[in-house]
Amino acid sequence: MPPIDWSREWLAPWRVPGESLEPVAARTSTAQALQAAAPAGSPHFVPHDQLPADEAYEAFIHRTGTVPTRDNMHDFFNGLVWLKCPQAKCRLNQLQAAEIARAGIGATRGPLRDALTLFDENGAVLDAPPALWAALVARDWQRLFVSERALWQQARLLIFGHALMEKLVFPRKQHTAHILRAPGPDPSIPNDDAAIATALDAAHLATKPFVPLPVLGVPGWWADNRNFCFYDDPDVFRPRRSPE
Repeated sequence: MPPIDWSREWLAPWRVPGESLEPVAARTSTAQALQAAAPAGSPHFVPHDQLPADEAYEAFIHRTGTVPTRDNMHDFFNGLVWLKCPQAKCRLNQLQAAEIARAGIGATRGPLRDALTLFDENGAVLDAPPALWAALVARDWQRLFVSERALWQQARLLIFGHALMEKLVFPRKQHTAHILRAPGPDPSIPNDDAAIATALDAAHLATKPFVPLPVLGVPGWWADNRNFCFYDDPDVFRPRRSPE
């Protein structure tokens, strides 16, 4: 794996135990490093070759309580999420496995499995004041990041998707998180494992209740966005095209 800069704001929630496990994974294997840090009762991390060729990854985890793990950064970040958000990851796996049992593995996943995969790989949760949510849903980037900038001091954004964490090891302006809105009138989700798990409602997820957020636009997360011209880039900060 390439070196990971754990000082990045988006990796702060994962720095413990990620920073200490990174060199262990380099000396041994990703599965061994993660398993050494796994608490009692959590899924076991095993080498990826234990996954049978004819069994779906999610179904295997659900059946065996073990997580097939490759020696790469993608699976390392996936393991960190399992360690710190076991309830949310178990909920995602339960829903995936149930859909596979119901519909099997076909050419397409269907709306629920698509949403589960999107959140697992590229999702994030935001706990923020209503004014920020209104601006985000409207794709009103100037309001979200400039006129309401001070409100970000009251907000907490958690990058959950392990594929997005992997991409952000080499941050680029266009890297975008899919923010999950909670079911019900309040879209905020506290940055808490149990709260995230509770928000993972099958019927709600099937509606794909996500809003895109360019991560490097978050105040304090990227030095270049102190210059407000940073947001004048329509290829990244795109206007809303249709109602949510």
